Amino acid sequence: MAIEDLRLTATGTPGTASAPTTETRARRGTVVRLLRRPTFVVSAVVVLFWVVAAVGWRWFGLQPFADTGRQLAAPSGAHWFGTDDIGRDVFARVLAGAEPALAIGPAGVVLATALGSTMGLIAGYRRGWVDAAFMRVFDVFLALPTLIFLLVIVGAFGAGVPTLILTVGLVFAPAIARIVRAAVLTEMGKRYIVTAQLQRESTSRILFWELLPNVFPTILIQATLSLAAAIFLSSSLSFLGLASAPPSPDWGLAISDNRAYLQSASWTVLFPAAAIASLVVAVHLIADNLKEVLDR
Repeated sequence: MAIEDLRLTATGTPGTASAPTTETRARRGTVVRLLRRPTFVVSAVVVLFWVVAAVGWRWFGLQPFADTGRQLAAPSGAHWFGTDDIGRDVFARVLAGAEPALAIGPAGVVLATALGSTMGLIAGYRRGWVDAAFMRVFDVFLALPTLIFLLVIVGAFGAGVPTLILTVGLVFAPAIARIVRAAVLTEMGKRYIVTAQLQRESTSRILFWELLPNVFPTILIQATLSLAAAIFLSSSLSFLGLASAPPSPDWGLAISDNRAYLQSASWTVLFPAAAIASLVVAVHLIADNLKEVLDR
């Protein structure tokens, strides 16, 4: 049942004082169900760990750029993850590498979610030629190979952080827009939308005060899935040398720089790769748990 339907059922009129109580109880119930799921809790802890590492690695006294004088040293008590070919501590660089990993992907997904949600709301509500025009634009973007599109944009405008964030936003916005549009189409014709139209509420109010709260769970799930893909994509760009540059501790760049030592000093590659995998898998599991709980 939609949020406005709950209001009408409880009070007979939309937007009365009892509505926040119903919504608050629903939110609390969702949070409780999520916290009872071990995979969600573990995944959230993993993501929180990397966020703390990205924000606070400087406060921990780590030295990811310092030469220890021991090149390609194996993991030990002195260097938990060993050292790389320059003698830098891999453990310090893996923790510090969370910062560039979380700099582009999340910002790009925020932009993609804002753009995609707005376009999806408009397309689903207006329908007709507006919907058809948006759909053709979305089809064009979705038909383009993502990595090749990014390579073209980076080659044309450079590999600056603002360019990468904007590009990631454009890449993921169409998929979010299509999902939001489909969710809006299922809401059209429901009582709270008809009531709002009969009361001659403005289009912007219907879109952002009536429809948006009811399709927000769908937006949240799709944004979380896009976040995992964006993190992996930004690491792929670094691996190709199109995002971060030496001596950045970026995980993708670390894998690229040390792939020649995969057999002789595998720790220089395995630990950054494990960091990428742990973050991407954790975000995916969070999205899966959100979908299972919110779709009930």
